[in-house]
Amino acid sequence: MSWSQAVLLFAAGILGGLCGSIAGLASVATYPALLLTGLPPVTANITNTVSLVFTGVGSIWGSRPELRGQGTFLKRILPFAAVGGIAGAVLLLSTPDEGFEKVVPALLAFASMAIVLPVRPRRDGRVERPRLALAVQGIAVFAVCIYGGYFGAAAGVLLLALFLRIGGETLAHANAAKNVVLGTANGVAALIFVVVAPVQWHAVIALGLGCLLGGRLGPVVVRHTPDKPMRIAVGIAGIALAVKLGYDTYLH
Repeated sequence: MSWSQAVLLFAAGILGGLCGSIAGLASVATYPALLLTGLPPVTANITNTVSLVFTGVGSIWGSRPELRGQGTFLKRILPFAAVGGIAGAVLLLSTPDEGFEKVVPALLAFASMAIVLPVRPRRDGRVERPRLALAVQGIAVFAVCIYGGYFGAAAGVLLLALFLRIGGETLAHANAAKNVVLGTANGVAALIFVVVAPVQWHAVIALGLGCLLGGRLGPVVVRHTPDKPMRIAVGIAGIALAVKLGYDTYLH
């Protein structure tokens, strides 16, 4: 890998880490950058998943204030995320990705609109979740994390919309929970890829360092940005990505 490619991946990692820790859109920046370095799509996807572990580390590190009071919920939901991530990784290594690609634009557009719609957060940012809501969230998190381990583009947007709509969280608190859940799914998928898949470690180092920095800064941006403008920005970005993915899937 040349120095110019390393700089490209590092810069893409910073942007991806920011986008991922703020809106769950890390792969919008990181995956195309890996393709630009000449990696084939499947290898780029695998390398991208491993690199995004650093986004998870940085974003969880930066989200510590918002994670206070969410321990019980996360302990209940993380097993669904872990199993979903494992299932997605196994699917990626054994099947083509056309099936997921065809439904992602619609899911992403729906999730983006759900993020924009207002919710009624509690003042302390903590939400009492009834058991039925926890069960629904567990199943939904499992499904999203299968996709996250499989391909991952915009999986964070789906999780963010889920936590906002069912949990009634503030954006900052929902985003913090999303960072932990998505980080878990990426982490278990990455472990599988490290053992059995062609990870390009030189790319992981350059991209991962950028992801760590961007991921650490993202929650700070969310914390100090008014809720409504940030929701609108995330929603617009998600809808734009949905349009692009829809074009690439159905018309290109």
